[in-house]
Amino acid sequence: MATVIDRDAAEPPQDAPSRRRGLTTDSPLGPRPTLPVALALAAASGGLAVPAFPPLGWWPLAALSVAGLGAAVHRRRARAGLGLGFAYGAAFFLPLLAWTSTQVGQWPWIFLSALEAIGTALLGAALAACSRLIDRHRWTWAPITGLAWVAQEALRDRQPFGGFPWGRLAFSQADAPTAAAAWLGGAPLVTFLTALTGGLLLTALWRRPDRRRTTAFVAAAAAATIAPAALPIGTTAPDGEPVNVAVVQGNVPRLGLDFNAQRRAVLDNHAEATIDLADDVAAGRAERPDLVVWPENAADIDPLANQDAYDLISRAAAEIGVPIVLGAIVDDGEHRYNMSIVWDPAEGPVHTYAKRHPVPFAEYVPHKGFFRTVAGWIDPRMADGIDSVAGFEPGDEPGVVEVGDLTLSGLICFEIAFDAETTASVRDGAGLLAVQTNNATFDNAEAHQQLAMVRLRSIEHGRDGLMASTVGVSAFTDHTGETHQATDFNTAAVIQQDLTLSERSTPATQAGILPEAVLTGAALAALAAAAAPHLRQRRADRRPEP
Repeated sequence: MATVIDRDAAEPPQDAPSRRRGLTTDSPLGPRPTLPVALALAAASGGLAVPAFPPLGWWPLAALSVAGLGAAVHRRRARAGLGLGFAYGAAFFLPLLAWTSTQVGQWPWIFLSALEAIGTALLGAALAACSRLIDRHRWTWAPITGLAWVAQEALRDRQPFGGFPWGRLAFSQADAPTAAAAWLGGAPLVTFLTALTGGLLLTALWRRPDRRRTTAFVAAAAAATIAPAALPIGTTAPDGEPVNVAVVQGNVPRLGLDFNAQRRAVLDNHAEATIDLADDVAAGRAERPDLVVWPENAADIDPLANQDAYDLISRAAAEIGVPIVLGAIVDDGEHRYNMSIVWDPAEGPVHTYAKRHPVPFAEYVPHKGFFRTVAGWIDPRMADGIDSVAGFEPGDEPGVVEVGDLTLSGLICFEIAFDAETTASVRDGAGLLAVQTNNATFDNAEAHQQLAMVRLRSIEHGRDGLMASTVGVSAFTDHTGETHQATDFNTAAVIQQDLTLSERSTPATQAGILPEAVLTGAALAALAAAAAPHLRQRRADRRPEP
């Protein structure tokens, strides 16, 4: 049987001081961090990733975080990598998703964070399993790291219960040169390049670093980060007709109102802000928009069933004299839907889009009987919370909103995080990216994290875009990912801007799922290549002596 020579292990004098300090230990593959050091490194690396995301947006930390996890799991068994990857995920997702606890309490936040950490646990196991292959061919470390991160996110974006793509590396890169890669291969390519950069830095610094090797790999890491900025994203910039869009952020009153009064106050805020805009137009202080966009849940009172709500929205539309695209909760007697409605000033509601991807445990509860029972064992308040979930049905129509001759994307809240929903809306004819969201039950960090997704999607599909929120942040975006007129959180505001329609397709729009499928397939091939020698050895060991 061939013997693998570990060059790092062959030079003990350079590692001996660290071992004496108890930082590293020997293993069959060579020196590695001791388990306590590896655990601390994994947790610290997970925490390091958090400020890479908005609102801080220190995007270089994402690659450093990737390098830290890679160092923690290298030369360990897969089961140890599983635990270290979970520690990384817990340290990352608990602070990143802290906004989920602002209204529903700590247990759903902890469970969601733990569920997401299973994805990074599998990532840690896979990277650990590839240790022999990496030590045999050190140049593979960076690409294997990039591929493994894409595969982990592909799984987490889809499972369980339809997935939850929050915390993808790509969504930390809206301000980075790497973001331009979304134009070529979507969010998966941005994640790959970010993790590749981390892998290159790790390869440069792992053990026995010499100046020549360090310089080469650091230069490669810089190239992976900066090179996407040279992509010709301007070749598919919007070149259609300009459309003047007004976004109304009505804000949400919180004190001194019961639930029904609260819902009516939210609707009143958005209607009154629109009527005030109409007064400004009539007085010549503002330009008449081509359409007005209200956020998700601007009409929590079903306007198709409640005459007062119907009349108020009709009055606002008549005053401004253009269609209003508004978010509403609609109950047809059998099912409830989270909808976007086009309200014409003359004809009333003329088009509806029902959210296709409702959020599990927030907008519906899968296997409700089972989870309610389990929740009741933990805390009766959790069972009550499950009972209060609205139970929205998913829509089955194309993800677009038709406003006369204008087509907007029909993306409500978290749908912007999903590659498939966003790409489908553009392929179905959306000339603008429009995202209606309700951040009233979350916080400023969540709103900025969601806006970063809109920015990346604008680059990915070469579209001007907007995010309309009840409380903030609302903003416009352009095809370069820049934001315009971003509002403050928990304030009432009206923003207005000319946006340019587009019918062009970027390479990412045309490729769809293909980049992610290729990168994930390559990750599985690398894992199989790493496992094959071990499996062959096990079969040989079981073979009886002749």
